[in-house]
Amino acid sequence: MRDITSAREIIAHLRKEIEHHNSLYYIEAKPELSDYDFDRLLEKLITLERQFPDLVTPDSPSQRVGGTITRVFPTVQHREPMLSLSNTYSFGDLEEFYNRLKKLLVLEGVHKQDMVAELKFDGVAVSLLYRKGILVRGATRGDGFQGDDITANIKTIQAIPLRLPDFGNLFAESEESEIEVRGEVFMRKEDFEQLNESRPEEDRFANPRNATAGSLKLQDSAEVARRNMSFVAYFLKGYDEEDASQFLRLRHLEKLGFYTGDNYRLCHELQDISRFIQEWDEKRWKLPYETDGVVLKLNDARLWEKLGATSKSPRWAIAYKYPAQQAKTVLHDVVFQVGRLGTITPVAQLEPVLLAGSTVSRSTLHNFDEIQRLGIMVHDRVIIEKSGEVIPKVISVVFDERPSDAEAVQVPSVCPECGTPLEKPESEVSSYCPNEDECPAQIRGRLLHFASRDAMDIKNLGKALVDQLVNLKLVKDAGDLYLLQEPQLERLKRMGRQSAQNLLRALEESRQKSYERLLYALGIRHVGRATARELASAYPSLSALRQASEVELATVPDIGPVVAKSICDFFSKPSVSEFLEKLETAGLPLNASERKEQVNRNFEGITVLFTGGLDRYDRQKASELVIERGGRVVGSVSKKTGMVVAGHDPGSKFDKAVKLGVRVVSEDEFEAML
Repeated sequence: MRDITSAREIIAHLRKEIEHHNSLYYIEAKPELSDYDFDRLLEKLITLERQFPDLVTPDSPSQRVGGTITRVFPTVQHREPMLSLSNTYSFGDLEEFYNRLKKLLVLEGVHKQDMVAELKFDGVAVSLLYRKGILVRGATRGDGFQGDDITANIKTIQAIPLRLPDFGNLFAESEESEIEVRGEVFMRKEDFEQLNESRPEEDRFANPRNATAGSLKLQDSAEVARRNMSFVAYFLKGYDEEDASQFLRLRHLEKLGFYTGDNYRLCHELQDISRFIQEWDEKRWKLPYETDGVVLKLNDARLWEKLGATSKSPRWAIAYKYPAQQAKTVLHDVVFQVGRLGTITPVAQLEPVLLAGSTVSRSTLHNFDEIQRLGIMVHDRVIIEKSGEVIPKVISVVFDERPSDAEAVQVPSVCPECGTPLEKPESEVSSYCPNEDECPAQIRGRLLHFASRDAMDIKNLGKALVDQLVNLKLVKDAGDLYLLQEPQLERLKRMGRQSAQNLLRALEESRQKSYERLLYALGIRHVGRATARELASAYPSLSALRQASEVELATVPDIGPVVAKSICDFFSKPSVSEFLEKLETAGLPLNASERKEQVNRNFEGITVLFTGGLDRYDRQKASELVIERGGRVVGSVSKKTGMVVAGHDPGSKFDKAVKLGVRVVSEDEFEAML
């Protein structure tokens, strides 16, 4: 197409249609198009804009796909402080707040105390700035006075309008001024579960809020776009009707195309607030997102400035947070699952009990140490809890109610999947199934690990499909994936032609991944991402690695004799030789590519370990930044570790680093060192 006039008309039509379907999906929760059909619409728009780059505008839906790499987020000043709310878990404290506010209002000569009750979304607060109806800036809360400019990442969130559709009608007289919208970026439960499924087990997020916080600070906005986050608006400022009530402001936000949570309510009395809190204590668990409380704001926004704030919180608002949900139930049995390395993991089978809006009948017990720590026995009464976590957990045993028929948890003697006698190394707490080549559970686990995001990143290869491929004996190892044909896949349940083509395309793309990723994807016991990186550096070809002896491997940094033996044992298996031949035939990367040029020497000679969740980088990107500066990344702490970078919820590695006197730095300090 060469006619720019026709292109302009088609582009305008496509943009309008795409934003219409965005609104249906993210705001109204009534999608009319499949993901595939929506992606095709977007592809048409992007193709046309590539042909006519002069027609690309900042508010085009094509600008949401990301692609910007941000090395440093600039700091921006908030127009007004973004204060955090004071919060309470007690309705008594809430009543005190209500009565205290009433007294303050009387001093101002006000005797009407309407409050707006809004559900408190468990997300990350951000500020959006619009100029002439166009989004020009998105920023984090930061310290309340200044935050990070994350505009490129904000633009990838489909629920945030790039252009305010009704701006001219609502704010015609102040079109030159800026409009500020504040709200929470959050992740729906379904999107969070899909994100975690795509990540290795050891690198999964604890809850949707952690996933959201980490995603917003990623340096690559294309990766942010893939995280599929959402946004709820609760604040509007910068227009003619500054005296408008909070309730009316929420209505204005809806007219501007924002999602406001749907369930806010105007409360005239304390009893109305109590009813709202009690109502949503049960109903919230059926929502598609996490909410951990209720926010109460004085409806008359004209009084906000007069009432003022403490150093941290406004005096006209408060957050009531629901206490953690707990339930008592009976442990009927402990069953055992088999992992990709043959590890046997205990799972509690519980008397079904309603907890946090859903019926819970299973909970992982993690390992045999956890069973010993809890002192748990079959038939015990146990307490389970859900507090912002997707999966409930057993937190304690009610020893006073232990029944007379309580039985100790017995470690199984044979594999629950294939019946092979189990083995238990003396130095470990777990038992293992040694039937690596034939145990269906191990085959499935290895395939899912091979396809995971940090390994070969084979999209569309989920658990349900892997189960079918293994059960029908179409695939025995990851090498067989590259022999699959479209007709075979089309005959599987829930596949069809398009799904089959998507999987084959993802397999084709995986051939372009790095040699380092392939080493991790092989699933060698004790070889995580950091160890795979060291192996790729020491042995830049798979043939060289296979020929290395235990003594030679043990000299590689972060390896040691245990890992060296595990590597040699892996490559000595006849089935592995056959597996690697398939990978070579499929054209996968069995050699390292040329090394990247070193950026600087700021980490020269320093071994770095990352623990906990980072806000600005994912673990892989942070590791690459260290390596590009001459450093090494390790997976375990020792006295030789040069530095530990601790994010939020750092865990046992942090404790060990402190005990050993290893230098511990924050993410901010780490970033400054780059």
